[in-house]
Amino acid sequence: MCQEGIYVKIHIYFFLGYDIILMDVNIMESIYNKTFQDLEKYFEDIKEKPFKATQLFEWLYGKRIESFDEISNIKKEIIAKLKKDFAIDKLVIKKVERDKDVNKYLFELSDGNLIEAVLMMHDYGKSICISSQVGCNMGCKFCESGRLKKVRNLLASEMVLQILQVEEDIKDRISHVVVMGIGEPFDNYDNLVKFIDIINHPKGIQIGSRHITVSTCGIIPKIEEFSHLPYQVNLAISLHAATDEKRNQIMPINKVYPLGQLIASIKKYLDKTNRRVTFEYIMLKGINDSIEDANQLCNLLQGINCYINLIPYNETNNLEFKRSKKDTILKFYDIIKKRNIAVTIRKEFGSKISAACGQLRSKKEDL
Repeated sequence: MCQEGIYVKIHIYFFLGYDIILMDVNIMESIYNKTFQDLEKYFEDIKEKPFKATQLFEWLYGKRIESFDEISNIKKEIIAKLKKDFAIDKLVIKKVERDKDVNKYLFELSDGNLIEAVLMMHDYGKSICISSQVGCNMGCKFCESGRLKKVRNLLASEMVLQILQVEEDIKDRISHVVVMGIGEPFDNYDNLVKFIDIINHPKGIQIGSRHITVSTCGIIPKIEEFSHLPYQVNLAISLHAATDEKRNQIMPINKVYPLGQLIASIKKYLDKTNRRVTFEYIMLKGINDSIEDANQLCNLLQGINCYINLIPYNETNNLEFKRSKKDTILKFYDIIKKRNIAVTIRKEFGSKISAACGQLRSKKEDL
């Protein structure tokens, strides 16, 4: 698949003595890269009724076909055209690690790059954390996925297929989606929006807006743009420190968009959407887990419609950071709770597998 997801022709030249043979190799766009509106326009452009987009979406996401030939209510001439223009493709599952209430998937893309997705079984349903990029350029010091720099953005189809193939593996439907895996979603904004459109559509994967969460380390212009979307999608901010001094040390993005600007943008987002924001806070031993840190966090977020998600750190062999002790996390939690700010401690998943974001891919890349 070409990176931009368009239909192209590659000219391959073979030199046989003095003869030159020209061959056209068609690389087709994935059908899963098309929104419902894209397909309506496609059918209009080929002089067909736009309602065929409804039929096609039902076959793709309702019946989960593996070939256009399985479609029985669209004319054969149109099927032939679809087969010429689009591919029904898949990602390759290279590895699955399974633990109690969690599966971690390593996928290979058509260009050989690797990404990850994590399935978590909660009491409220099955939730998947998907990747949005191959690698990441944000450079957060504690993050395994940022250790391997960004290669490229994922297409919307490559994000959609993570869901479809995990559902195929577990023979069940996923109810919640979190875009918090490898990559910075707002650094791949256009493909992210297409992805949300496809999975949220009533004829698509049918995942409700309020069951979709997008995490960002704080790209302010995109937070403002995100507030204007017609979806009630949840926003999570990867915060991890309550002062510029500490956040600069562990999150380079803060040097571009410091905390004062970030919090101001969140307040504007809340005024526009009236939707509560989540602040993710990874507990790093001796870095951001003191009583002073807890009080500074409360001071920073006091009066903001939010809740804080405290995350026990998943240690890796490649990074020097350590997780905070359990009693330290509980004391931190109590301080926030007493300040009447909503707070949770994230349930731990995958203690026996490569649980950290990017860790499974990193192990494969390091071989």
